[in-house]
Amino acid sequence: MAVTPRPQPYAGPALFSCGFRPFFLFGALFAALAVLVWLPAYFGEWTLPTAIAERDWHAHEMIYGYGSATIVGFLLTAIPNWTGRLPLNGRPLMALVALWLAGRLAMALSLFVGAIPAAALDLAFLAVVIGFVVRELGGGQSHNRKIAVALAVFWLGDLVFQVEAIAFGAADYGIRIGLAALLLLVMLIGGRIVPSFTRNWLARVNPGPLPTPPDRWDVAAMVVAGLALAAWIVAPQTRPVGVALAAAGLTQAARLARWRGWRAWRDRLVLVLHVAYAFIPVGFFLTALSAFHLAPISAGEHAWAIGVIGGMTMAVMSRASLGHTGRPLAASRAVQAIYALIFVAAIARIGAALSSAWWFVGLHVAAFAWAAAFAGFALFYWRVLVGPPKAG
Repeated sequence: MAVTPRPQPYAGPALFSCGFRPFFLFGALFAALAVLVWLPAYFGEWTLPTAIAERDWHAHEMIYGYGSATIVGFLLTAIPNWTGRLPLNGRPLMALVALWLAGRLAMALSLFVGAIPAAALDLAFLAVVIGFVVRELGGGQSHNRKIAVALAVFWLGDLVFQVEAIAFGAADYGIRIGLAALLLLVMLIGGRIVPSFTRNWLARVNPGPLPTPPDRWDVAAMVVAGLALAAWIVAPQTRPVGVALAAAGLTQAARLARWRGWRAWRDRLVLVLHVAYAFIPVGFFLTALSAFHLAPISAGEHAWAIGVIGGMTMAVMSRASLGHTGRPLAASRAVQAIYALIFVAAIARIGAALSSAWWFVGLHVAAFAWAAAFAGFALFYWRVLVGPPKAG
């Protein structure tokens, strides 16, 4: 009778024991560094050695560079919980992190590497991740396969971006596809974790009305948002699209209200999830205004990019890092300051887009607040991410 060998316990560096550790740490460091590198380039103080436009490099690296790192870190940690399968760790995880880092380096130095080889290296990372996710979620996980579809759309957006940037010198559709795909992922995953964490805290600490369980309203809100984003990708500044975006903003605001986040304001790890999600309807309303030529399109895009993606990923990274290393789920004052900096960055960048008088100051406030938030996360969570979990 054959005996199935049991997997050996992981005994390597703690940093590579689980996917969230390296991707959250390196993703945060990269998010801080990339903005500090881009800001002087934007003002013409130096030139980035990229083969694509510097504005496109900035957008790409925030969406497909930082965004992919945090999404992958979350998925590599969540999927084993969903499926009961072993997590990716050790050398395979090191190789995946190295592929992500190689893509970032190649995109930054694409003037020397070559635009096409850099694009191929960048695209390879998400392609490998999608293959892994499809394999892991292949059986009995139909409700989670939506995430694999959203990842595939995200990768397609990266491909469109690379074609646009290389062939036409400017990427617009690829930026909007990537931003929309990340928003859909936040709405899918956030629609699961935000009411769940809120319900858990309220049931334990503040009895009373609880978040409304997911129902047809959530499905309808997702459909409206998905259709509005699809239309926005194709024709972002047309009046019919503006109406669709406004409708999506209303349905997402109502969805958020059903989760009763104001009742959990004392738990900052819960509150930050609601504040970050609130920038989804804010972004929809601002992009609706831009469709009627009442606001610049960058206002809504940065509400989503900084407020939603930056805020939600920071919230998830800080919470998951504590929970998966056996530490108490509590936001220290330093972590609360990090949250505040993210939202200061979002408000400042929106203000810079809306007001020419505030543009210069707002842009610098947004950049430095963003960099300080992510550098602060790397600093305060360094021992959490590279050290062993707490015993007991």
